[in-house]
Amino acid sequence: MASLETIAILRSVAALRAHVRGYRAAGETLALVPTMGALHEGHLALMRAGRALSRRTIASIFVNPAQFGPNEDLASYPRDEAGDLAKLVLEGVDAVFTPALEEIYPPGFSTRVTVAGISEGLCGRFRPGHFEGVATVVSKLLLETLPDVALFGEKDYQQLLLIKRLVRDLDIPVRIEGVETVREPDGLALSSRNASLSPAERSTAPLLFRVLSRIARAVAAGAVAAPLLAAGRAELLQAGFDPVQYLELCDAETLLPLARAERPARLLAAAYLGKTRLIDNVPVAAA
Repeated sequence: MASLETIAILRSVAALRAHVRGYRAAGETLALVPTMGALHEGHLALMRAGRALSRRTIASIFVNPAQFGPNEDLASYPRDEAGDLAKLVLEGVDAVFTPALEEIYPPGFSTRVTVAGISEGLCGRFRPGHFEGVATVVSKLLLETLPDVALFGEKDYQQLLLIKRLVRDLDIPVRIEGVETVREPDGLALSSRNASLSPAERSTAPLLFRVLSRIARAVAAGAVAAPLLAAGRAELLQAGFDPVQYLELCDAETLLPLARAERPARLLAAAYLGKTRLIDNVPVAAA
């Protein structure tokens, strides 16, 4: 039976690097799955993808304050280290890196990583500094671990593209793999923040995916996006999503806005339901 004895719990960068040296000395490949904990089936799908691609898999758990704004939910973000470790053990993950805040941001830390362009629209418009915080912590985790592959979910699609650009621009020798969004049976994208939804909000939340899917089908068939996006926004507002921060059709590689799906595209949305911010996206084939 799997137990905590089967997983290495690493709480310092020095311990992480020493552990990785052991894998490398044995000629083993390595996958990294960065997380902020409160693990759900979407995270576990990343772990399984990592295990399929490499001999060893390391998960990191670190709630990164640098990617939260002053009025966001850092203090209330769900944390459950014991539950997370139990799930990682059952998934056969080899090690978990769970550093304290001071280990990642020691006294005097003053460096920030900014990825221009891809970070500036969509969530970047509404969460100033968020992607700088993401880019900084992911850069550190990749350099501390130097895995062969690192895995990120497509639910955070803008983040995924940003990390791919970061790795290319800085010549970090790691392959970045996106993993398809995992959903509840009613279509709601899995998220640690879903736990904050009231029962009534939870019953409304799947509408976001339904609206995205309906618009994506129409745009893929050749429809102009603008009237569909306006109608979708109105439907979400009427259902109780407020504010709807964005509902946009974008190029799948650059995230620049598109009027039609003349090339592979992505339909992306962010909206609040009560106090909970939900994001989702779906692919759109070229018409």
